[in-house]
Amino acid sequence: MATFTFELVSPERVLFSGPVDAVVLPAIEGDMTVLAGHAPMMTALKTGFLVVTDSPGNGKRILIRGGFADINRNGLTVLAEKALPAEELTQEVLDREILQAEMQYDATNDLAAKHAAEAAVAQLREAKAALNY
Repeated sequence: MATFTFELVSPERVLFSGPVDAVVLPAIEGDMTVLAGHAPMMTALKTGFLVVTDSPGNGKRILIRGGFADINRNGLTVLAEKALPAEELTQEVLDREILQAEMQYDATNDLAAKHAAEAAVAQLREAKAALNY
């Protein structure tokens, strides 16, 4: 399978940089898979799991909370507002993320922001259930 260059950056650190086979993105339009040769585009990301496959049968899950993905001839770059590898997720971390999203919901009167915060809470609760917490 052809590979492409992928880089995942959050404000705190670079979480991944290197060749990959595929990346599944939690795009706001719906989950999308990026493979080598994908058409150039940019998309906003929602809260959810980004899955990186750097070798056949080996996927790494990373929980992201918002950001942007830039797909171009050179590969894929994701600038995440927040990103946490699955191995760093604990029940306490997820509970804290849920509380922050609920506080964002309560702190605004903007309907779009409320909808985004509500969707983030739902995605975080799904992530918590998927990890059996």
